[in-house]
Amino acid sequence: MGSFIQYTLQGLASGGFYALAALGLAVIFGVLGVVNFSHGSMYMLGAVGTVVALDEFGLSFWASLIVVPLVLFVFGVLLERGLVRWLLKLDPLYNFLLTFGVTLVIVDLVKRRYGSSGMPYDTPAGLRGQIALGGLELPTYQVFAALLSVLVCVAVWVILVKTRVGMIVRAATEEPDRSRALGVNVAMWVTPVFGFGIALAGLAGVLAAPTRSVTADMGTNFIIILFAVVVIGGLGSIFGAVAAGFIVGLVEAFGQAYAPAYAQVLIFVLMAGVLLVKPTGLFGSGEHS
Repeated sequence: MGSFIQYTLQGLASGGFYALAALGLAVIFGVLGVVNFSHGSMYMLGAVGTVVALDEFGLSFWASLIVVPLVLFVFGVLLERGLVRWLLKLDPLYNFLLTFGVTLVIVDLVKRRYGSSGMPYDTPAGLRGQIALGGLELPTYQVFAALLSVLVCVAVWVILVKTRVGMIVRAATEEPDRSRALGVNVAMWVTPVFGFGIALAGLAGVLAAPTRSVTADMGTNFIIILFAVVVIGGLGSIFGAVAAGFIVGLVEAFGQAYAPAYAQVLIFVLMAGVLLVKPTGLFGSGEHS
């Protein structure tokens, strides 16, 4: 039972990274119809930015949780205004190729400035050690990362469901054509939504910095798994992205514990199984196909 709880916590912590980033990816896809391949590099920038914020500016981890996502929000706004929006009326493949190119440029620039080796980042002082829970000892940081990820996802859900602005964004994300037909100016929400999606990927990177090897290439494998998460949850589905993120995190954690050689293979086996049963994903409606 102790091992089961520990692996579950580990899965929820890593699933939180996937859930946050997939939530941003789902919102961007829903509003813009853009499959943002650069999302993995934004996750990487979040982690690298956390290291740089400490080493070069003396910012603590707690400050980075706020500052780094805000910086990436601004970067996302500039990226959308400067590049992405000019290709929105063309075939979606053009923006996919554009964001793929952006990824290559960002990764290369980070390698040139900080090298290819891992950049160490210590676990924040207040989050080191173990938390005693009954007869179990659980890593404090994993508990924190899992809880914060859940809280952020819940907060975003509350905003999307309980506020007028959130309802407009949710409608524009999940039913863009009907929203336009009902008079919602979807175009007005494109830029801030894109920036918001990038900021969520950055936040996932900040949370990952103390537990992952921070390198320029860390987003490469992440984006592949992230696409699997979004497909499992259903393209354009906000709830599906979050739920699938935590599901994939659990599958990965238990896979690493009991079948480490096949841990990531299991994720894609799960994806194939979901698509065989429900081609639009667990919570997808098929409206975006």
